[in-house]
Amino acid sequence: MTAQTAAARAGAPGARGRLGSVALVIGGIVSLQFGSSVAVLLFPRAGALGVVTLRLVVAALVLLLFCRPKVRGYTRGDWATVLAFGVALAGMNSLFYQAIDRIPLGAAVTLEFLGPLILSVATSRRLLSLVWAALALGGVVLLGREGLDGLNFVGAACALAAGGLWAAYILLSARTGQRFPQADGLALAMTVAALLSLPLGVLSAGTALLDPVTLGLGAAVALMSSVLPYTLELLALRKLPASGFAVMMSLEPAAAATAGFLVLGQALGWAEIVAIGLVVVASVGAVRSAAGR
Repeated sequence: MTAQTAAARAGAPGARGRLGSVALVIGGIVSLQFGSSVAVLLFPRAGALGVVTLRLVVAALVLLLFCRPKVRGYTRGDWATVLAFGVALAGMNSLFYQAIDRIPLGAAVTLEFLGPLILSVATSRRLLSLVWAALALGGVVLLGREGLDGLNFVGAACALAAGGLWAAYILLSARTGQRFPQADGLALAMTVAALLSLPLGVLSAGTALLDPVTLGLGAAVALMSSVLPYTLELLALRKLPASGFAVMMSLEPAAAATAGFLVLGQALGWAEIVAIGLVVVASVGAVRSAAGR
């Protein structure tokens, strides 16, 4: 066996691991956006804060049931990470739902994506990352251009704030995955987020949260938008660099446009199709750059 062959075989498991992480991220993106489409259908029933509460509470219960995380043996630093992660989850989801309650989804995703995009550029040491980030930004802006006219100021501010918390979520998710086994840290952080959102949801929606149809749809939103994507992303971040993960999030608008078309009947124009192509190319380039480190 030559040295080159041995090196290739040694690197194969790492390459497969990165490819698996990429698949986990894409699966989480698709699940999240289709879950968001279902959430839009719930707004007339329970309002934005009510839907967030249903999503986080059901997600926390499911994760606690299946993970059964241990609460002993962790340091103050571990618990501080979980608490910060929970605050980021609650704030990110609440602000984003407030944004899409006031401005079009495309515009909200465009503004929110600025958070992970800035993180990608800040954490990467490769000049090529700037190219992929610029390409992704061009695609995202093109995708949301129609919704950027006459934006509601509060909605735009909520989307930008959600983007900042999205960047914090990426970093905190990676740290939580390193400090806690499996998805235990996620289950604990989701519990924190649920407890934070519960009072606001109850005050906003009241008894509407107990309607059987609303509960059923809320459970579906929780599974599709929280449990599955966050678990997949947490596992992916154990092997995928934060910079590559952040730019892969540029697929979010493309997945949202597809889910909106299939679930909500929102048609796609040529500009949107071109935008989807741009963000896909940027994501593939980002992953290849991360794999070439």
